Amino acid sequence: MLSAPEWLTLEVKDVDRMTVFYDAFLELDIVEEGESEAVLAAGDTELRLRAPGAVPRGGLHTHYALTVPEREYDDWYDRLGERFDLVEQTFGEARSLYFYDPAGNCVELGERDVDGSGVTGLFEFVLEVEELDAAVDLYERLGFETVDDGREEGRVRLTTGEFDLELWSPRLGIADARGGVHVDFGVVADDPSDVAREVADDALAVTSVEEGVRIRDPDGHYVTLVSE
Repeated sequence: MLSAPEWLTLEVKDVDRMTVFYDAFLELDIVEEGESEAVLAAGDTELRLRAPGAVPRGGLHTHYALTVPEREYDDWYDRLGERFDLVEQTFGEARSLYFYDPAGNCVELGERDVDGSGVTGLFEFVLEVEELDAAVDLYERLGFETVDDGREEGRVRLTTGEFDLELWSPRLGIADARGGVHVDFGVVADDPSDVAREVADDALAVTSVEEGVRIRDPDGHYVTLVSE
């Protein structure tokens, strides 16, 4: 069984510049800072900013979504609207705003009825895949559940119950967002080794690493299963 997201990694050319950006505009706390990688806190999830280098690399042009308390949403919109050309979308009664970071990642802030202040967590990100049916099958076997099957539109939304994963055929979404390529992310699993065995025959690689079990899927994305 899968649950919470542990990290999402973005590839950036200039780690210092991007760290300053996320500190200044999203007020993310800096957990670690180095020459080739920085780690920031988006609630309990790490946002890792990694310079090009050894694999796994961070994702390119990755669309991902962060939660903010609904009572603060208007303040975030007004503040970011002074600097960015925002796109807003409503899902039911919940609003989301979209803007781009300097590396071309589409960042979404979605209002939620949550405690705390500022960015409180990561609730969604998008992977670009070549064969949508095969990718959905693999991630369902990993433990994700399909909750919105839009294959005719080239997209499928899956969930662990604690965050959503969207799989897109190459396409443009809201605010011209794209799914990330060679994305590196981590997710909590009850039994990483047992979960990994479910997809071992179809994965490009399954490797034991310090943080857990790392799987490279057929589209080149890296998902690491981490024990709680």
